[in-house]
Amino acid sequence: MKFFIDTANLDQIKEAQQLGVLDGVTTNPSLMAKEGITGKENILQHYKDICSIVDGDVSAEVISTDYEGMIKEGEALAALNPQIVVKVPMIADGVKACKYFSDKGIRTNVTLVFSVGQALLAAKAGATYVSPFLGRLDDISTDGLHLISEIRLVYDNYAYETQILAASIRHTMHVVDCAKIGADVMTGPLSSIEGLLRHPLTDSGLAKFLEDYAKGN
Repeated sequence: MKFFIDTANLDQIKEAQQLGVLDGVTTNPSLMAKEGITGKENILQHYKDICSIVDGDVSAEVISTDYEGMIKEGEALAALNPQIVVKVPMIADGVKACKYFSDKGIRTNVTLVFSVGQALLAAKAGATYVSPFLGRLDDISTDGLHLISEIRLVYDNYAYETQILAASIRHTMHVVDCAKIGADVMTGPLSSIEGLLRHPLTDSGLAKFLEDYAKGN
């Protein structure tokens, strides 16, 4: 499973990259604004900065909701760097734009997916990634993991190459559970990745090793 970090914070991206397990980055206008990145030119430059840190894919989101606007924005984003994946919303014009980009060889990430039907449409339109938001489903007492397992079943039935990018990851167990059910990618905060490192027996075992070593020196 690929590990993406969902942030616009360059320090966190660098930290994840240095850990040696980072495969890419996802971000959105809300995450950009959280870091004080506003204005078209500043946002485009920030995407370039992110691409200079990571080796893998960087999802860059369009803000237009009409087909023509998405095409114009998406082509400009794709031209920034070969690592850029154009992120489009799961609406009718988003699916149309996904198909356009797919035919042009521009990779896409269809976002804000909350049903199997939406994921099926994205795959048929040639999406590189589809982003079901499991955390947001969990927030309204709906099983987000079940949605990912259903998408996995449908994609496997028809050998779709679209990768399931489990988004809105809230915590480390989301990462583990997504790996169990076959998500191709997870994207979440740095804490959800770092949480995989932690186990009390690792800590106590290491402390014991160091204690025993010190006795002989």
